[in-house]
Amino acid sequence: MSLAKFTLYYLIYTLILAGIAYALPFLFPGTLLLVKKFWLVFGFLGGLTYIAYITAFLGIKMDPQAGVMAIMGSIVLKMIFSLAFVLIYSLNSTEKGIVFALNFFSLYLLFSFFEIYSLLCNLRHQNK
Repeated sequence: MSLAKFTLYYLIYTLILAGIAYALPFLFPGTLLLVKKFWLVFGFLGGLTYIAYITAFLGIKMDPQAGVMAIMGSIVLKMIFSLAFVLIYSLNSTEKGIVFALNFFSLYLLFSFFEIYSLLCNLRHQNK
């Protein structure tokens, strides 16, 4: 999968996720499903996932034998930056922690799923 193709698919995927997140408060008006700064979390994880994919993609293209190490490195860097974000957000926020945790980890897993699926598609094309 080329970088342009990934960017297009990633934009579509991100817009679908954003549409679902935008619709949730209207579908369930009485419950608190999103934290106040949800869009900050969404933008941070969306941008971080895109940067992690580009890092792994370039690592695979430079040295296909070390492609798995590039993927693992980008995932570890994404996790470290995400944990730092959680720490900073938690220290500066007085909101309920369970809502933030559910929002953050659901977004983290959804974005990571798409990133890893796309990277595995790149590795599959190398093996053919």
